[in-house]
Amino acid sequence: MANINELETIEKPTWCPGCGNYNILIALKNAISNLKLDPSNVALFTGIGCSGKDCQWIRLYGFHALHGRPLAVAEGAKFANNKLTVIAAGGDGDSYGIGMGHFIHAMRRNIDITYLVHDNQVYGLTTGQASPTSEKGFITKSTPFGVIDEPVNPLTLALSGGATYVARGFAGDIPHLTKLIEGAIAHKGFAIVDILQPCVTFNYLNTFEWYRQRVYKLEEQNHDPKDKEKAYVKAQEWGKKIPIGLFYNIDKPTIEDQLPAIKEKPLVEHDIRNIDISKTIKEFI
Repeated sequence: MANINELETIEKPTWCPGCGNYNILIALKNAISNLKLDPSNVALFTGIGCSGKDCQWIRLYGFHALHGRPLAVAEGAKFANNKLTVIAAGGDGDSYGIGMGHFIHAMRRNIDITYLVHDNQVYGLTTGQASPTSEKGFITKSTPFGVIDEPVNPLTLALSGGATYVARGFAGDIPHLTKLIEGAIAHKGFAIVDILQPCVTFNYLNTFEWYRQRVYKLEEQNHDPKDKEKAYVKAQEWGKKIPIGLFYNIDKPTIEDQLPAIKEKPLVEHDIRNIDISKTIKEFI
């Protein structure tokens, strides 16, 4: 079982000083350590973007996937070995832009994966272009006259898409974020934690201070995470007040529970040495 020191790597993160990604990585390490998970049974899959380096700066099995594809690869790993604790991480562009299709279908399958989205509302790695979650009117180098599109709302998408654990964290509150990630990993089903992660270099609007003046915790408002309608209402709050915490959490059969091939044991444990596939090959030739 891992303690926090065993998750450290020789190489150190190279994000911009003050970046919210540092805090997210700390929270993830805290969660894995607090849950007493065996690192050899945990796999982290990341996409392209600043968040994509997560798998290189934590001592777990990891895979750095193509842009928008961490969920697709993570699903493959989970189907091959459903005993693994599988975590995927991506940015808002990676997750809600090019990876949107994978996001929607992973949710409706309710596959047992935790998805951590580093939501800084810009494409930080490519120097600050507008992303799917950029606020309307936000000026970037790709939108010099302001964003004209309505921003994606990840939480309402997750609620309608079939996610069974829907949460939002803030990179400026590590203990609270740690608890949300712990809950997501422990949850059996598709869990998403959308994380408000200030980009200190390219996002001049959604700063740490901007969020601290607005965020409030759902658990302090007696929110019931079993009530989907109330979760929808809270998920649409944005502006002067921004809720963080656990919006929705229910138990529902996962896709792994319903697949005959892996009900008894993972695919990787099946003995295929004596299986005759000659008939199948003939059908395709």
